[in-house]
Amino acid sequence: MQQQKGFSRIAEREQGLKRRLTSGQMSMIAIGGAIGTGLFLGSKFAIGFAGPSVILSYAIGGLITLLLMACLAEMTVAHSTSGSFGAYAEHYIGPLAGFLVRYAYWSCVVLAVGTEVTAVAKYMAFWFPGVPGWLWVCLFSAALILVNALSVKAFGTIEYWFSTIKVSAIMAFIILGAYVVWGNPQYGVAQYTAHGGFFPNGVWGMWVAVVISIFSYLSVEMIAVAAGEAEDPERAVKQAFRATFVRLIVFYLLSLALILAIVPWDDAGQGGSPFVKVMQALEIPGAAAVINFIVLVAALSAMNSQLYITTRMMFSLSRAGHAPSALGRLTRNGTPLNALLLSTSGIVIATVLNVLYPETAFTLMMAISMFGALFTWMMIFVTHYFFRRAWTREGGARLSFRMPGFPVLTLLGAVAMLAILVTTYFTREFRMTLVFGVPFLLILAALYHLLFRKRAEAVALRAGNGQEGIRAGAGPRPAAR
Repeated sequence: MQQQKGFSRIAEREQGLKRRLTSGQMSMIAIGGAIGTGLFLGSKFAIGFAGPSVILSYAIGGLITLLLMACLAEMTVAHSTSGSFGAYAEHYIGPLAGFLVRYAYWSCVVLAVGTEVTAVAKYMAFWFPGVPGWLWVCLFSAALILVNALSVKAFGTIEYWFSTIKVSAIMAFIILGAYVVWGNPQYGVAQYTAHGGFFPNGVWGMWVAVVISIFSYLSVEMIAVAAGEAEDPERAVKQAFRATFVRLIVFYLLSLALILAIVPWDDAGQGGSPFVKVMQALEIPGAAAVINFIVLVAALSAMNSQLYITTRMMFSLSRAGHAPSALGRLTRNGTPLNALLLSTSGIVIATVLNVLYPETAFTLMMAISMFGALFTWMMIFVTHYFFRRAWTREGGARLSFRMPGFPVLTLLGAVAMLAILVTTYFTREFRMTLVFGVPFLLILAALYHLLFRKRAEAVALRAGNGQEGIRAGAGPRPAAR
């Protein structure tokens, strides 16, 4: 098949990374990646917008997420590489699309690292209110940068245990919450309508909360990137999709349903994490501190994953000729160290914002990084449409995993993401999403044509002549010191 042979050139230029992630690690990475600050802290903002109807908001966001994962799973089973959806966009739509998707996503997640770091400072203030937040930012950042610099195996091991703690904690929270609601008449579904009704801010408030839900689910797509370093990518991706399909929705929807059944929405939507507020409301000794520890682990886990995924995306950009070649170099352990160091820039930005604007840093970082996330998700749906058409047109082998309902569900996902992207402009809190994002996208397109187009074409030409492995340094080699 011509398309499959053509894509093999992209996969060849990204060689050198070590395939050391097991199927079990991949499954936990997929589930744990989406259980972070977006759920534990970001849900507070969503509840503030939607009230009890936030359950519908997260259900809609969850449906879009599952459609996205199905599209990604199909393309990843066909082509597993660390460039992932950026590489797919390059091959099936065009080099400019691949450039825009990779850079938009990289910038989005780099800034998302900043939101996680900002959250870490908030959580540590629970125990140490007198210690400045920037100190915790520096301490935890240094530790996670070291983990990512060691090897992909070190990253996978740490992330596996981070995710295990998060998943176990949420399961315990759900069991405890269900027990309390079932046995106490003062809690229950009556809370959903007791403070202004199920839609206290109307349907519009519910729809705006969908935007935050997408940000909460952000990182499920990293399973496609991690597949480039999986021992058995086809099996790992299929297993991760099936595991996430049920657990992700159950964890989010049940957690939110129980929170709102115990704590009035207008209280849960204010102050700190809604999970901590539930423990405080139940007056369980020490429980609030335990939950605070869990949400701290969740933030560190998400930050760990985001450092990994931004590093691989920048590595892919370098190997495509879209970034300096030094960023595509690997250490002896197969780590793109230079790309990792560049990807820590979001931590620096977050530290500065946290010092200058400690009360608004999280909201500002979330609004700015939102554009890259929404644009990338929309482009994943668009890329899948081009992918399936090309695969079918050229008579490709039967795919072992197929997105159901094509092309209707693929196009539905793309339209939903476009609608969510447009919605941000009509909200005060997220207007910066488009104000920042559209000019940023235009600047990226201009930079591509002025600086990178000819270089990317030269890379493609050398790949066609069988010279790409030599140019890109496909085998492991030490990074420049």
